[in-house]
Amino acid sequence: MRESTRYPRRSAYFTKELEEFLLMSREEGVDPRTPRGSYAGAMGLGQFMPSSFRKYAVDYSRDGVRDLMNPKDAIASVANYFKAHGWKPGEDVAVRANKSGSAYRKVKWGYSSNYTLRELSRVGVKPRKKIKTNEVSLLRFANYKSDEVWLGLNNFYVITRYNRSSKYAMAVYQLGEQLNKRVRPAKSASRESLLVLGES
Repeated sequence: MRESTRYPRRSAYFTKELEEFLLMSREEGVDPRTPRGSYAGAMGLGQFMPSSFRKYAVDYSRDGVRDLMNPKDAIASVANYFKAHGWKPGEDVAVRANKSGSAYRKVKWGYSSNYTLRELSRVGVKPRKKIKTNEVSLLRFANYKSDEVWLGLNNFYVITRYNRSSKYAMAVYQLGEQLNKRVRPAKSASRESLLVLGES
């Protein structure tokens, strides 16, 4: 077998996940030969590894089974994962920033970077709106015209605990924002309908 396909550097990790999988199978009362997942062992809609399943999966549907192929359980399990890693409800995830000059390109950027707003102002980066925290990460995304610069906040970092990629976390955040825009009008219309029905 070629070295590139054996993952020797992660053998300890995957051996531990195999142990977690067997423990999970016993706890959940399932035949370990029946669950299906990715080649690396991630399972369900949320692609939880066995260790994450044991720690964070929940039975939100209350049918006695933690089933990550059930959307209710899967969504609630991801929410539980975020909560355990410090998600703060109602707080911003990321904020667009204005940039000037090119000094910002010469400093570290990405979800693991850490700056004060004053430090970023020295390299020409300032948030487009007021934010509560003074410590942020510098996020840079190149597009066809120029760089998009964002400041990552605590909740952005929490998303990267789920998948350690700034692009992944930004995609999740922006998709969530678009879903919110569609859901809010529907909820508002539903409330208005209920009010009308109550008056009739």
